[in-house]
Amino acid sequence: METHIITLTFRQCATQYGLSEDDVREFVDLGLLHPAPDAPEVLHEEPEHIARLARLHQELGLSKDSLEVVMALRQRLAQAQLELAQQRARVRQLELFLRGSSPLLDIEAR
Repeated sequence: METHIITLTFRQCATQYGLSEDDVREFVDLGLLHPAPDAPEVLHEEPEHIARLARLHQELGLSKDSLEVVMALRQRLAQAQLELAQQRARVRQLELFLRGSSPLLDIEAR
């Protein structure tokens, strides 16, 4: 899965995603958005992440504190899904090895 990172000012972010600049600053203060290194008032973030935050805040009316919880849970779920996929791959690999039809490969290197 490829990650795309964009760099945009707080004002550009507010305009493009329908947020206020104060919302953007608060998201940064809460750690929900990440500022660009060595550049004040500039974000360095995934567009999908910003859009998701904006949707949760605007359409669902979640408070900024609630967003913190939801995003943390989403991150944990994504990590669990990744680990599950790795374990499934290991099980398939072990099954093939036990049947004698495949060499044992290191799936962690992929």
